[in-house]
Amino acid sequence: MKKHCITARITPHGRLDILSQQEVNDLVRSSSEGGYYDIYRRCSLAVLNVGSDVDDAKTVLARYKDFDIRVIQQERGIKIEAINAPGSAFVDGKMITGIQEHLFSVLRDLVYVRNEVEGRKKFNLTTQDGITNAVFHILRNANVLVPEKDPNLVVCWGGHSISRSEYDYTKIVGHELGLRGMDICTGCGPGAMKGPMKGATIGHNKQRIYNGRFIGITEPGIIAAESPNPIVNELVILPDIEKRLEAFVRTGHGIVIFPGGAGTAEEILYLLGMLLHPDNKDIPFPVILTGPASSEEYFRQIHHFIELTLGIEAQQRYKIIVNDPQLVAQEMKAGMETVREFRRANSDAYYYNWILTVANDFQVPFKPTHENMAKLEFPRPAASSQCPCDFQRKHSNHF
Repeated sequence: MKKHCITARITPHGRLDILSQQEVNDLVRSSSEGGYYDIYRRCSLAVLNVGSDVDDAKTVLARYKDFDIRVIQQERGIKIEAINAPGSAFVDGKMITGIQEHLFSVLRDLVYVRNEVEGRKKFNLTTQDGITNAVFHILRNANVLVPEKDPNLVVCWGGHSISRSEYDYTKIVGHELGLRGMDICTGCGPGAMKGPMKGATIGHNKQRIYNGRFIGITEPGIIAAESPNPIVNELVILPDIEKRLEAFVRTGHGIVIFPGGAGTAEEILYLLGMLLHPDNKDIPFPVILTGPASSEEYFRQIHHFIELTLGIEAQQRYKIIVNDPQLVAQEMKAGMETVREFRRANSDAYYYNWILTVANDFQVPFKPTHENMAKLEFPRPAASSQCPCDFQRKHSNHF
């Protein structure tokens, strides 16, 4: 089928509306420089290609090899010119508003990271505090941090390519969360990231909640496979996977994990490894693993793997609830209240979990080469008396 492409110029709305001449010059220069431009082009194309079944960056770039994007300087600020952009991003020749917003979010975040975080050495990106502060400033610059709002942000993780029954289940869970006034934060892509947002949208509308937040947190290496779905109304791009993961746990008040692949397993291990830090022992952070009845064996395997690698203590940091969306939402709602009371008692911000300790090893970007993997040490946890068959008995009330 012949591809349909459109060339258009769009105007920003919000924080990029009013810019100084220096800021305009920085944007124009940054968007056209070497390797930075390549990242900007790839992220922009991923945003414009939302809804496509293709999640391979090379395939998308090859399909739209004549796509280009430019920042145009003018007397009243800037415009973005998208050249030969995917036609699916337009309706009757006009770019869809949500996609237009995402396009400017890409520019905002990439330029901020380049100029303020990496370029001016404002933060020490080798230290624990320096990285945490950098993540905070990236999120604040993107207007993601909202003060004077009780904890209600649920992070949802899971696969971007899942079965229909698993996807439908994520929508039902999102609906139950939305009915209870909870906002959703995901990796912003399709599958288990789109489903909860879609369900919560209906739940919010039933409760006449018109300011619901659907936050998408991504990074340049992932955005092509997980293009921001149209429901995301707050998009932020972190510089790498590790800072993206820290952004999730710093801003979210609880996490729901659906079935997924290797990426979801990585997120689970990151989360549990962080929660097992001695300084985090008494910090409430509700974590629920859930899916439809067909995912029971998946969670059984995950549960057993965690026992063998991280031990019983790690298993105690989450609950497994199979095929019961209402219970998932009820448990998460109760967990939000516990988080609120703890933050209040310890004078910790509701919008950014400063008190949580994220070890430096969890913050520094790791390149998974054969050489680096060979250097890793894997301490074995104490043997457990619990056998895998206990899973059925222990969690049968959640089926």
